[in-house]
Amino acid sequence: MGLAKSWSVALFGVDGLAVEIEADVGVGQPRTHLLGLPDASVGEGKERVKAAVRNSKEEWPKQRIVLALSPANLPKVGSSYDLAIACVTLAAAGSVPPERLTGTVFLGELALDGRVRPVTGILPALVAARRAGLKTAVVPADSLPEASLVDDLEILGAPTLLDALAWLRSEPHGLQPPPQATDPPLPPLPDLADVVGQPEARWALEVAAAGAHHLFLTGPPGTGKTMLAERLPGLLPPLTREDALSVTAVHSVAGLLSSASPLVASPPFVNVHHTTSIAALIGGGSGMAKPGAASRAHKGVLFLDEACEFGPKTIDTLRTALEDGEVRIPRRDGIARYPARFQLILATNPCPCAPPKEIDCICTTTARRRYQSRLSGPLLDRVDLRVRMRATTAMANADAAPPESTEVVRERVLKARSRAATRWSAHGHTWPTNAVVPGPALRREFALPRQTTALLDRALATGALTGRGADRCLRVAWTLADLAESDRPTPDHVAAALQFRERRTP
Repeated sequence: MGLAKSWSVALFGVDGLAVEIEADVGVGQPRTHLLGLPDASVGEGKERVKAAVRNSKEEWPKQRIVLALSPANLPKVGSSYDLAIACVTLAAAGSVPPERLTGTVFLGELALDGRVRPVTGILPALVAARRAGLKTAVVPADSLPEASLVDDLEILGAPTLLDALAWLRSEPHGLQPPPQATDPPLPPLPDLADVVGQPEARWALEVAAAGAHHLFLTGPPGTGKTMLAERLPGLLPPLTREDALSVTAVHSVAGLLSSASPLVASPPFVNVHHTTSIAALIGGGSGMAKPGAASRAHKGVLFLDEACEFGPKTIDTLRTALEDGEVRIPRRDGIARYPARFQLILATNPCPCAPPKEIDCICTTTARRRYQSRLSGPLLDRVDLRVRMRATTAMANADAAPPESTEVVRERVLKARSRAATRWSAHGHTWPTNAVVPGPALRREFALPRQTTALLDRALATGALTGRGADRCLRVAWTLADLAESDRPTPDHVAAALQFRERRTP
């Protein structure tokens, strides 16, 4: 009997830490001790592992077994440790040689018959393993498409525990290499040409896409607020490789990836119902918190329809994420951090009764004010563009020019984004869009002449605009200049940016 060790990974949000698993098989009453702050699912894994080993025609040691998961003060959550525990225990018992355990990370849940079941978080776990200097990874065979996204790591897929043990013994085995990586097909997206009328809202959507700005749409029901929101992802550029892996890591932890197309290559669109909870919106749950809708919309669009129907406490939890681009959820087991750099689209009716025509409204002034006040001032101050939708007056107009398609508008958006990225990179910055440029940089490094910002100064002096609002107006002005192919914003661009913020719900 002896000692053996191997590796697995503990996840905290999308951050992972390599966990060393040691097994000591020695003299004593037949019992398995699991040390290192395991949660219930890890503790129950002892029985799953025993059954899987026996049903794989292997002999489970009849001695005292001590399993230590290190760092010992780090909580261990989930069932992904099963495969590593089985392999390291049999190695300590002398059933398999320990040589191949060195430098290898094992991830996977064991079924009672020895099958290796997939687990969530394979992508961030393998990134953490690579960072820790491990060279080989044995993962569930069903997780191979996701695991293949990680470079500089030898990936092997195990259909069963018996295949993993055969590989450790250097015998013929059934471990599978990852499939050849291919670019996933982009999903079909709805076309902007489907939206009837609404020129102001269409222009605001284009500005939002060009600068990654947040957008607030208000108007009667049936005017196309949801249609416009659904068409924003089609105007955005495809995700870069780095951004795609970041988004995919969040979806992996959330268990939303499909084996057919594991890489999320296009900006996600997440539509949240107004009855959602705080935990569902920003993340939560028992133990280590899971990602919410805000993180699943990372590098994409978070759409909150019927925004005034949300609970004020629920929707205000987005304020920190809108500023920091990250969600931090403290728990007893640690702090889970999830990226949340999304574009927010709010859509609401002007009042509770929401008639097709404003003249038919039966709400009192107090009721309308109470309804609109559910969206707090600090939240709206973080929204760059506010648009009043028009009521639809005709289904078609043969004399009017056909509306522009997504492809035409997207071309202008991509040109504007390219201009912005080139401008900031020329000054040594890596800001991808105008929306993330810090306010101090806009006021110091890229300060505009006083005559250009005169309207902003006047709005600040009268209290009509906050300091944060002024910074956001400057960002929108730069986006308008990029769309107009102008080197710097003009007074007209600043006035247009300020007008976007001054529009209020009726």
